[in-house]
Amino acid sequence: MLAEQRRNRLLELIRDRRFASLPELVEQLGASESTIRRDLECLEEQGSTRRIHGGALYVGGSPKLLHFDVRQAAEWNLKKAIARCAVGLVQDGDTLLLDGGSTTYEVARLLVGRPLHVVTNSLPVANLFAADGNSDLVLIGGNVCPRTGVVRGPYADRMLAEVRVRKTFLSTAAVAEEGLFNNNLLLVETERAMLRAGGEVIVVADSTKFGHQSLGHVCPLGAVHCLVVDDRLSEAWREKIAAAGVKLLLAEVAEE
Repeated sequence: MLAEQRRNRLLELIRDRRFASLPELVEQLGASESTIRRDLECLEEQGSTRRIHGGALYVGGSPKLLHFDVRQAAEWNLKKAIARCAVGLVQDGDTLLLDGGSTTYEVARLLVGRPLHVVTNSLPVANLFAADGNSDLVLIGGNVCPRTGVVRGPYADRMLAEVRVRKTFLSTAAVAEEGLFNNNLLLVETERAMLRAGGEVIVVADSTKFGHQSLGHVCPLGAVHCLVVDDRLSEAWREKIAAAGVKLLLAEVAEE
């Protein structure tokens, strides 16, 4: 069983039981205790489980948000590097708008505990800040996508029209020369509303997203103020971003 498949199965077991003992997980997965411990450490870093004496507790969101957990595992080392770089753009006291992308979620995890005003359309992101006494949280309402826990649609768009923030952090499904794309057509309009709400728009996207298109065009590349990307981005794309007048921050990715 591949590591990603094993961790997804591990997460399912813990989520279904709410608590699972280490011997139980070793038996169910047919893996060594040391392997399961490493997997639990990885899941804890993602924010979906918490290790306690003798096993692990499920602390993630709704069981219906498994798709979000699976997406987050893809290119995870790139996303974490991008998040570490992106949080340097945030100052204490900032008002932020965070979308529901998996890379944005990594940014949000690093911001918990700081004095901030946070607006989001993401249930997983809101769950991070809901119990944080240092931050003020505003959750955008509307139609919830059951696979991702992201709120989108006309009600969300209307609420966002009344919101103004200092910085908007967006993720994206794809980046082409025409600009940013998303594969959810309802979410396209909501992300456009997020663009209009932000004094500064910061897009966090790993290098695998570049050179592709998706179903819906969100905005031209020049509508973005800053792109935070991992340092595996090609030289050709670095030049295209510079030509569009967009600030580029390259996150250093540690070798695995």
